Amino acid sequence: MKNNIKNIVVSSAFIMIIFGFMLANIIMPDKEFSFSERRKLITRTDFSADKLMKGELADEYEKYILDQFVLRDAFRSLKALGKYYVFAQKDNNDMYIVNGIVEKMEYRLNEKSVLNAADKLNKIYEKYLTGKNVHFAIIPNKGYYIADKNGYLTIDYDRMAWLMKQNIKNMEYIDLSRELTAEDYYRLDIHWRQEKIVKIADLLLKEMGNDTKVSDSVYTEKKLYPFYGSYYGHAALKLKPEDIIYLTNKTIEDASVFDYEDNSRHEVYDEDLFNGTDSYDVFLSGAKSLITVYNENYKNGKELLLFRDSFGSSIAPLMLEGYSKITLIDLRYISTDLLEKYIDFSQDQDVLFLYNTQILNNSSMLR
Repeated sequence: MKNNIKNIVVSSAFIMIIFGFMLANIIMPDKEFSFSERRKLITRTDFSADKLMKGELADEYEKYILDQFVLRDAFRSLKALGKYYVFAQKDNNDMYIVNGIVEKMEYRLNEKSVLNAADKLNKIYEKYLTGKNVHFAIIPNKGYYIADKNGYLTIDYDRMAWLMKQNIKNMEYIDLSRELTAEDYYRLDIHWRQEKIVKIADLLLKEMGNDTKVSDSVYTEKKLYPFYGSYYGHAALKLKPEDIIYLTNKTIEDASVFDYEDNSRHEVYDEDLFNGTDSYDVFLSGAKSLITVYNENYKNGKELLLFRDSFGSSIAPLMLEGYSKITLIDLRYISTDLLEKYIDFSQDQDVLFLYNTQILNNSSMLR
């Protein structure tokens, strides 16, 4: 009798839990964005007979349920805890943690993509940059400094650099790998910390023949907290957030930024964006196809054309000490053929191509 009552209670509780989850999923409105995962979520799909016949409807619905399931983040954390601490697995969804540093495991060097990137740079040179002072540099990911020694796979950065050097013409290579360490990057994000890359700005300017030393300038540090970074949500663990520190001085505070997308002007740093989708957008307002930063206090007429990804947003303000203006070009969002409509390439310009390893390993995104 007691066993029957126990079985009834357990079965009833199980049914109530299942029914509760089902009811909650029906009642709760769809979320359009996951701030922890930093991506758009799949919302309810429209029914169509064509999708049903092709078998696409079931696949879409399955992905929709996974994205909109109540307590999704809690279950993701439970899974991560189990993998890391119960089953002692070294990674979860290709994310691993070494001494509090979170990194994404990427280990297949796409040589075809690297060669495509080199070809892209060569074509830009031939079209616009002939005779100019042109350099290129590669920003290694954190894995370059922590992966091998801790038993993780990573992209062969040295091979990537060799392929670029062998196939890029008329440009000088600047090696950044020896000047950086894992501590120069955010623990919970892909990007480097601005306060740690003054030495990189000095190196880039020196190699391009610019006598300005960024390290001679006096900066005020401004801290923003808490910064969770793009890897926080992917790790799915309750990790301690860090801060964003940005450097400012009179040159940066007096500078103005022109955004060609909407013909607007704004400041170098925008603290209002710290609480947005991507807190790193504090630097030059984040992803922009084409912007020019004007140094109102330095009228030497020298311009830097910086072909960049998101890493360039934090180093450009530091390099402003050596130029009257810096034009930042993100080829993920603007076609190479459109550049001559906005940039006068007949002017006195230094040129720097600055890309991190992920961009070069997936260079099809460059337009």
